[in-house]
Amino acid sequence: MGQYSQTEIDGHLFLLTINRPEVLNALHPMANQELSDAFDRFAADPELWVAIITGAGDRAFSAGNDLKYHAELRAKTGERPHSPPQGFGGLTNRHDLDKPVIAAVNGIAMGGGFEIALACDIILASDRAKFALPEPRVGLAAGAGGLQRLSRQIPLKKAMGMLLTGRHVSAAEGYELGFVTAVVPHAELMQEARRWAAQILDCSPMSIRATKQVVRRSLDVPAIELAMRNAHYPAYLAMANSEDTIEGPKAFAEKRKPNWKGR
Repeated sequence: MGQYSQTEIDGHLFLLTINRPEVLNALHPMANQELSDAFDRFAADPELWVAIITGAGDRAFSAGNDLKYHAELRAKTGERPHSPPQGFGGLTNRHDLDKPVIAAVNGIAMGGGFEIALACDIILASDRAKFALPEPRVGLAAGAGGLQRLSRQIPLKKAMGMLLTGRHVSAAEGYELGFVTAVVPHAELMQEARRWAAQILDCSPMSIRATKQVVRRSLDVPAIELAMRNAHYPAYLAMANSEDTIEGPKAFAEKRKPNWKGR
């Protein structure tokens, strides 16, 4: 357990909880570094296949940048606080992570908190969740990927409707807009997150990494015939040459559950 976060390992599942509920799980540089270290651990451990990130308490996933700390630091030093190289929450600049990450959004996800969620592959929202990128209201802008990710993940005019106003969006509206995968009753959020994780863990981790890598990298390839050249994607090649790709069809033929090795 860290000072600003908690981690738990359950088999191949890695659970990470932002633990600053007294400030709505807002993040300062020390908390960002701790989360970055936790995601480094997840990325490096071959036995960890899926991650869930959530916030401590019932009120917030993360309120984003700790603006009180931000203001005090500027008053003392004249400098702005810096995030680690891997970005806000140790995730928003982590572009080489091929393992899936689920955001279990248990309350408000504002600014950098929403940007952490947008950097995840699946967003599960409590029916109490609220989302916004309100940085322009305090003279800032969503510089941790919010401007780029939201405008890619939902229709542009819908994204601009959020980005240019900083308005709050409910979980239900987030689902309608398309950036929320599913909305669940607040008390069932973590159970639902574990259920989604279990469905991913039923699949070969080699296949899951290949899928995430090909989807992410091919989004930026405009011509579909170029995007479909799977040999360009290392995780796809690794899957094709893996033990898992032999085990899957074999287990199917033998009417048994596959024994995935992740190699």
